[in-house]
Amino acid sequence: MNLDLTDKRAIVCGSTQGIGKAIAIELAQLGASVTLVARNEAKLQETAQSLDNSKGQQHDYLVADFSKPEELVQQLQVYLQQHEHVHILVNNTGGPAGGPIVNAKPEEFLSAFNMHLINNHNLAQAVIPLMKNAGYGRIINIISTSVKQPLQGLGVSNTIRGAVASWAKTMANELGQFGITVNNVLPGATRTGRLESIIENKAKKTDSAVDKVEEEMMSEIPARRFAEPEEVAAAAAFLATPAAAYINGINVPVDGGRTGSL
Repeated sequence: MNLDLTDKRAIVCGSTQGIGKAIAIELAQLGASVTLVARNEAKLQETAQSLDNSKGQQHDYLVADFSKPEELVQQLQVYLQQHEHVHILVNNTGGPAGGPIVNAKPEEFLSAFNMHLINNHNLAQAVIPLMKNAGYGRIINIISTSVKQPLQGLGVSNTIRGAVASWAKTMANELGQFGITVNNVLPGATRTGRLESIIENKAKKTDSAVDKVEEEMMSEIPARRFAEPEEVAAAAAFLATPAAAYINGINVPVDGGRTGSL
């Protein structure tokens, strides 16, 4: 099985913490040169220095605030003047705030749409020509199991994640002929800062202990535990490799079996 990413360049968004950071680490271990993307330059520098470079990789980073899509486009233009090749794009950013959909304000949908779909689209449009030239491309979107089964209390997120999934499937249909695949990884409950925040908020609202809330959440997962970021990263990294060349346009749940549909 060919899992070698030597001489491949990967852009990984949201890569200074959680799932994004784990993906960057995994891709570097497989031989890729990684461009980290996040808004905190100090954390970007720290993460870049920690990446494996035993195969002569050249890691770097791009400071970007996903709440400002126009600035991201400008930064991409400068970046692409300095890089001739990009083979892998991992779209990943923090999810919208929780809450019932009936209480969501229109601007919350617009903000999330820009943060997720518009930024994903701008990034993809920027690197697709380079992928076509290389005859190799992997666009991997870190979304949510809500694209298969909406999650309670995440009205805006459920809506926008579904839009991104449909965007990705359409893109996969158009790009497959060029050796470019587009796939979605759907993390379930994963031990990240976002999950900790969700658990703490639920505990406060229900006047329950954090441990009790965790136990209740785990009871809904056949694996009876939360995922580690590295487990989600493994799925994303595989989709980035030559071995996954014929896997295109799919959703890959990494959720311990929680999603109640095939």
